[in-house]
Amino acid sequence: MVKVYSTPTCPWCSKAKSYLKSKNIDFEDLNVQEDLNAREEMLNLSKQSGVPVINIDGNIIVGFDKPAIDNLLFNK
Repeated sequence: MVKVYSTPTCPWCSKAKSYLKSKNIDFEDLNVQEDLNAREEMLNLSKQSGVPVINIDGNIIVGFDKPAIDNLLFNK
């Protein structure tokens, strides 16, 4: 399962979500600006408040790190 913790105004969040869509990866988009539970979950997982934070099967990626995303999704 893939979760993207993001905000509507974050350009790197948009890039990350567009990249996942381009690879036909289903993901849950969690708006941490409005969803306080999602924000708390993100802070507990990543220990920081910057977005995007991407959770791929329990592996946390902070920021839009394409090589790390590809490694977790396609090198299993």
